[in-house]
Amino acid sequence: MNRLSVIVCGAALAVSSTAAFGASDKAKLVERMQDAQAVITQIMATPDRGIPSNILAGATCVTVIPSYKKAAFLVGAQYGQGVATCRTPMGWSAPVFVQLAGGSFGFQIGGQATDLIIVAMNEQGMQDMLKNKFKIGADAAASAGPVGRNAQAGTDWKMNAELLTYSRSKGLFAGIDLDGSVLSQNGDDTRVVYGDAIPFDTILKGNKATPEEARPFVRTVAKYFVEAKAENK
Repeated sequence: MNRLSVIVCGAALAVSSTAAFGASDKAKLVERMQDAQAVITQIMATPDRGIPSNILAGATCVTVIPSYKKAAFLVGAQYGQGVATCRTPMGWSAPVFVQLAGGSFGFQIGGQATDLIIVAMNEQGMQDMLKNKFKIGADAAASAGPVGRNAQAGTDWKMNAELLTYSRSKGLFAGIDLDGSVLSQNGDDTRVVYGDAIPFDTILKGNKATPEEARPFVRTVAKYFVEAKAENK
């Protein structure tokens, strides 16, 4: 009887620990989405130094990789985690949890972590975003995005870039070269929020309902990108 009690107690403890870890993981992902939401809100609060409205209007997908001070970057490597959403006929999709690794971009300036934004600008850019583990600059033509209300004048991003890339560090927001970096779905994080490792493209095509905890991030993207689209009609 005592042995059975020990086994039962051990099993209960294991289940309890697993649930606790699951709750902790989900809390971290909710925080990541809140950070991504804050990045967009803060950038849009300074339109003279932000993403031009015609780029916001033409965007098909958006990836935000916010700064993390704890366990967000690997020592000696270039690595970050974030969330992505795409425009669909029903509105902006539920988010996919992604990771960006490799390449030659300097996401730290004097030890300061950098917020990253990747904007897909056309149908091909969206299709590239729907690929799992695609390399920026190889699988998709990428360019450092123009910044500011009138920064689009005189650039050739419309002709050449499927993806526009941005960074923000120490309050400064500018285009950044992410060529060689690999963007991929984080299956573990997807499983934590959706209960299963649902494929990247299933979510971004709008075939999965947006979880309640993800709605503030998606609403923030929709607010600025839909407003811009209306202004540019």
